[in-house]
Amino acid sequence: METLAIIIVVIYAVSLLFIFSYSIIQLNLAITYLKAKAAGKKKESLQPALLSVFPIVTVQLPVYNELYVIERLIDAVVQLNYPKAKLHIQVLDDSTDETMALISRKVAALQTAGFDIVHLQRPIRKGYKAGALAYGLESAKGEFIAVFDADFVPAPEFLMQTLPSFSDPKTGVVQTRWEHLNKQHSLITRLQAFGLDAHFSIEQAGRNAAGHFINFNGTAGVWRKKCIDDAGGWQSDTLTEDLDLSYRAQVRGWKFIYREDIGTPAELPVAMNALKNQQFRWNKGAAECVRKNLGTILQKRGLPFSTKLHAVFHLMNSTIFIFIMATAILSIPMLFIKDQFPQFSNVFIYASFFLVSFLILGFFYFISQSQQDKKFPLNLWKFLLTFPLFLSVSMGLALHNAIAVLQGYFGMKSAFIRTPKFNVQEGQKNWRQNKYLEKSINWMTLAEGMLALYFTAGIVISFVLKDYGLLPFHLMLAFGFGFVSYYSFAHSKPTTAKTLNYRWKFRMARS
Repeated sequence: METLAIIIVVIYAVSLLFIFSYSIIQLNLAITYLKAKAAGKKKESLQPALLSVFPIVTVQLPVYNELYVIERLIDAVVQLNYPKAKLHIQVLDDSTDETMALISRKVAALQTAGFDIVHLQRPIRKGYKAGALAYGLESAKGEFIAVFDADFVPAPEFLMQTLPSFSDPKTGVVQTRWEHLNKQHSLITRLQAFGLDAHFSIEQAGRNAAGHFINFNGTAGVWRKKCIDDAGGWQSDTLTEDLDLSYRAQVRGWKFIYREDIGTPAELPVAMNALKNQQFRWNKGAAECVRKNLGTILQKRGLPFSTKLHAVFHLMNSTIFIFIMATAILSIPMLFIKDQFPQFSNVFIYASFFLVSFLILGFFYFISQSQQDKKFPLNLWKFLLTFPLFLSVSMGLALHNAIAVLQGYFGMKSAFIRTPKFNVQEGQKNWRQNKYLEKSINWMTLAEGMLALYFTAGIVISFVLKDYGLLPFHLMLAFGFGFVSYYSFAHSKPTTAKTLNYRWKFRMARS
């Protein structure tokens, strides 16, 4: 029994150590970000010179069954403030539904209006988004390649703002900050915006300011075509082709520039299952990139140790969900171990030190929040309300994301599952009729509901044992898993709930 207790304590301690190490890296990025901001204010001119030469630019729009947003996207792209003769637009259409006809009509009308726009359809949808981008690149006319996913709405000045940053011939990518079209739609969208804003302020800007590797975010950025070719082109052996190509390009010596000052609006997923699809792809793809690229980074001569260290935690960012699940599941056995094995009392004292991770992450996210809302103390109160909710729901997604990461590390391949788009405006409810919504409840949703009950039991056990050290943790876990499970069910197709109710009544009648 004591041997089992030792094993549990060791796994728990290792998990806490990884989370603490991750938080230290985030703290370093936050400090670097603040220093870069302070230094930037002292410079008279931070912006690149105005564009004087207009190179040909190809705008690639990779789409797959985007009935609700495709017209909005194309309308935004043709309104880009750039010489029409130098703008080449490719709609890379892998659709299998009515989207095809919609695009065909739209493109034909724009061609008549004098736009150089083409509707490209591959005979075989091989390689998903990476394959579509590579297919379009074969006929791309531009020296520079701008990419926009279907849920983005670039501002008219996008190219005029980004292209001057390519004055250095070694600059391979300019990435812009994501903004949010529907941030205030619901608690789910507000929490997504809270997390994404931290990535697009502190993480991207912090790494870029320190000279570390950053990543193209798959959209809302511009590539130098020569950079794509030199780095080996788009490859589909990971679900995050953007992260993969980013690291291959930077290993080759290409510079990436992050422009926090340029915002590109996009739609946040409003349905829990749509968010889960997106999270699964991002987290599994990141793990696949670890397998593919981390060894090359660590062996690369000439890279500073700090850059390699940040690359490790950047690529392994999603691994934190495995350790969150480990600490969560083992936290209840730890209560009994603490009660039954007093010889481990010093271990628990040392372990409590690692809870400072939450304070560090709080600082990290508060700096991000303060960049979005500079009104003090209003931003402090908003942060104190939002941060615990964000952590709770992030924990509630940990099972789903941890499985994605493990699949990536073990080389288990899966399809590129798109994130359904809704074109939803603030407060609208008609998105529930979206034809792309998930139609069934899977075992993961049920497991998340069971975990909510498990951590509710942890709350009760805390009171029974009169040990309240992990009570806040269990409260957050119970809420987070309950929240994710509930909305996974509620945001499924309406027919799903009716069908499950019918089946339940049928079984009750038979019994």
